[in-house]
Amino acid sequence: MLPLLVVFPISLSSASYLQFPPPGLSWQWYLRYLDDPSWIEATLRSVKVAALCTVLAMGLGVPLAFFLVRSRLPGIRLLDRLTAAPIIVPTIVLSIALYGVFARLQLIGEWYGIAVAHSVLALPFVVILVGAGLRTFDEAQEQAAAGLGARWPAILWRVTLPQLRPSLVSAAFLAFISSFDELVIAMFLSGAEMTLPKKMFDNIMMEIDPTIAAVSVLQILLVGLCLGLASLFGRGVLTTTMTR
Repeated sequence: MLPLLVVFPISLSSASYLQFPPPGLSWQWYLRYLDDPSWIEATLRSVKVAALCTVLAMGLGVPLAFFLVRSRLPGIRLLDRLTAAPIIVPTIVLSIALYGVFARLQLIGEWYGIAVAHSVLALPFVVILVGAGLRTFDEAQEQAAAGLGARWPAILWRVTLPQLRPSLVSAAFLAFISSFDELVIAMFLSGAEMTLPKKMFDNIMMEIDPTIAAVSVLQILLVGLCLGLASLFGRGVLTTTMTR
């Protein structure tokens, strides 16, 4: 956390270059970020990519978590371990493999291609969090609902998913953050369509000014907001469930 004590003051520096401690305070670098179309375009693209990545990761990860936890098929434990492979395999290796596949599919430079690639990284987080929620869920409640005449879709929608909401919300926010902050895959697949981390990296390589500190602060605040909302929302649901 100590680097934050340096990044925040530099983002408000009145100097024309990175200087710590800053000689004075100014909002000029935040205004420069807001007035620069390339920064805004990269930010919006990262948000768009992260949103699609979240939808894909949740759409695939939640059913997969149900299958891995509830299935009794032989070899299910091996499949469960394989879902964590994107976390274990070095990102640079995964990026090279994805580049080889996406180049053949002509997805290099497409924002939705980056989102698909990011969903590969986000999928294990969704499976792990939702799977953990399912393992602590009391299946007797589903059996009671079925005994009262409820069908499986209604049981899933009105009994199971509401109690898994803390895990679902946490998984969604984590998938969003993992995509929004990802750099290595974006370096291989983004092409000219830069995401925010790729734009920050190029800015550091070519021209270092306090704008990068301002962007870093905004990125940190966004991630902190997502984590805070996930924690607050999850705690509220748990309290309501316990009260009921």
